[in-house]
Amino acid sequence: MGKRFLENKTAVVTVAFVLLIALVGILAPFLAPHNPYATNILKKFASYSLEYPLGTDHLGRCILSRLIYGIRPTLGLAILTMLGTITLGAVLGVMAGYFRGIIEETIMRVVDVMLSFPSQIMVFAVVGLLGISVENVILANVFIKWAWYARMIRTGVMQYRDRNFVLFSRCVGMPEPFILFRHLLPSITSDLVVLASLDVGWAIINISTMSFLGLGVQAPTPEWGAMLNEAKDVLTSNPTQMIAPGLAIVALVCTFNLMGDALRDVLDPKEVSQ
Repeated sequence: MGKRFLENKTAVVTVAFVLLIALVGILAPFLAPHNPYATNILKKFASYSLEYPLGTDHLGRCILSRLIYGIRPTLGLAILTMLGTITLGAVLGVMAGYFRGIIEETIMRVVDVMLSFPSQIMVFAVVGLLGISVENVILANVFIKWAWYARMIRTGVMQYRDRNFVLFSRCVGMPEPFILFRHLLPSITSDLVVLASLDVGWAIINISTMSFLGLGVQAPTPEWGAMLNEAKDVLTSNPTQMIAPGLAIVALVCTFNLMGDALRDVLDPKEVSQ
């Protein structure tokens, strides 16, 4: 597995890039050239320079510093959202795929109902009901996305529930939790890794969109979607203010999507068995 990963250049580059971005976010207080909250109206819309490599915004704040600090909420909230959705979706998907019967019917009918509504509209509805806050945005995304995970994971579990190693464990009287956690979950781990990496990109776009619309991270907290929200007010007078956060979102989302495709190739059981 390790050899296949190192041979896949896309997987190595994308994973290294994501780890580098995460490290930059963790070390933001040491890497950012300025305080991201410090304003200096006399230097607003400053052009690119050694002091301000990406210029300043409409309040004279360093865009590079805010971009670096913005990694924490942008990437951190996306990963938190992914963990919530994958946990809830995995639990219900495994239950539906393994136990079958009334449990499967109940879970899958709820999944069908959840998937019948446009996800973005449902997110807006949940945030509108619960109120504007980052916590409610995360809850809304988990509430909407878990059904997609549950259906995908159920399909994976159904491929393994009647395999010989599972049937043998049943014959020798192994308890159900042992079969679930020792056999089925490890069998679908590769699928979970691929789904999770792809879903982080979706979560970044969704959280940034909510912040851009003023429903997520609120000013003056540096977050890439919130930075775009502030930049749109000066789009005609200083359009370059939107370039840095916009390109950052596109680059990170594309990286996660490429990483998901590369990990699918690395973890493909057909390829591994060769």
